[in-house]
Amino acid sequence: MSERKPVNLRTFNNDWYQPGAGILVRTLWYLVNVLFFLNPFNPISSIKILMLRLFGAKIGQRVNIKPSVNIKYPWLLEVGDDVWIGENVWIDNLAKVSLGNNTCLSQGSLLLTGNHNFSLPGFDLMVGEIMLEEGVWIGAKSVVCPGVRCHSHAVLAVGSVATHDLEPYGIYQGNPAQKVRERVIK
Repeated sequence: MSERKPVNLRTFNNDWYQPGAGILVRTLWYLVNVLFFLNPFNPISSIKILMLRLFGAKIGQRVNIKPSVNIKYPWLLEVGDDVWIGENVWIDNLAKVSLGNNTCLSQGSLLLTGNHNFSLPGFDLMVGEIMLEEGVWIGAKSVVCPGVRCHSHAVLAVGSVATHDLEPYGIYQGNPAQKVRERVIK
């Protein structure tokens, strides 16, 4: 049996991580995010899209962003055309997140690009990009984990957790999400 070592969070060091903007831009984004995105009284999607573009996000046409959406770093976000982002969605993009055309993030879903290495005493940060290809639907209260690619028209059912890539037109359910059937669009 190997020696058991304790976690020592004092040794945590993520100096290697650079979010891609300076402290002034990150601070300004924090304020804009609170006022325009997290604010449940702002239903106006066009203002949010303008703000995202001003902070470097690539946003397509006819994107609908509901109230109470949290976006960590817009300069690491790419959104295609005809995308729906529901209430209380959290895009925790420490790494690049790409949403293809016609994707839907249902209310309360979480795109999580960061995690911690529980096998190291310093609980080191790990990041991985997330890619949702065209037609993907992420169900309400579902989680997409770091490094996951959801291929064309895949569905992640309500309350499920995607810890690995989802095949095209597959419907996935559970924690961890498993393929339960094929998506048929009539």
